Amino acid sequence: MRHRVIYYFLAFSFLVSAPLWAQTCEGQAGAEETHQEPHLATKGLVIKPPYQPITAKQRVHWAVKSTIGPEGLVAGVLSSGISTATNEPSEFGPTWGGFARRYAIRLTGISTGNAMEAGLGAIWGEDPRYDRAPDAPFGGRVWNAIKLTFAARYTDGHVAPAYARLIAIPGNNLLSDAWRAPSETHPGDVAVRSLLGLLGRMGANAFVEFWPDVRRRITRHKEER
Repeated sequence: MRHRVIYYFLAFSFLVSAPLWAQTCEGQAGAEETHQEPHLATKGLVIKPPYQPITAKQRVHWAVKSTIGPEGLVAGVLSSGISTATNEPSEFGPTWGGFARRYAIRLTGISTGNAMEAGLGAIWGEDPRYDRAPDAPFGGRVWNAIKLTFAARYTDGHVAPAYARLIAIPGNNLLSDAWRAPSETHPGDVAVRSLLGLLGRMGANAFVEFWPDVRRRITRHKEER
C-alpha cells in the first residue's frame, strides 16, 4: 500500500510538472522570436507586469514568516492537536507532552523545508512568494492557487515548475525521519507527508488569494451596521 502511495505521488507530480515545463519552453521560444517580455495569461492566470524579482532580504523574510508567521503557528496548533487527539504517532501519547513533541517536530520540519526552498531557489532565481490574481474571475483565481503550488516565477518573470519547492518538501520530510517516531519513518509515510505538504501549500495559497476580499467584506459589513 505504501509503495502504491509513492507511485501515485510521483505520477501526480510528473503530470503536473510536465505541462508546466512544456509551456515554459514554448513561452521562452516565443519570447526569443518576438523579443517581447515573457508573460503568461492562460486559464485565468493573470500576471501583472512589471514583475520585481525577489531580493535576498525579502527571501529571508519569506522564510521566517512562513515558519513562525501567525497562519503557520495556528496551523501547527491545529495539526498537532488533531494528532494528539488521535494519538498519532502512538509513541508520543495523547498528553500535553505529546502535543509539545508533535508541535516541535512539525515546526522543525517546516523550518527545514522553508530554508531548503529559499536556499535552493536563490541559486536559480526561483521566487517562493505567492502572486495573487485579484482581477481574474473566480475560476481563474482558484486555478492560480492550484498552479502556483507547483510553479513559481523566476528572475526574468516567466513561470515554470517550482523545482526548489518540489525538492524541499519531500527532502525535509525525508530528513525529519531522523527525529520522528519509528512508526512514521516508512517510505510511504514520507510520501504521504510530502503530499500533505503540497496540499497545505495549496490551502495557504487559497488563503492568501481570497482572504483580503473576505476581510474587506467583513470590514464593510461592520461599517454599514
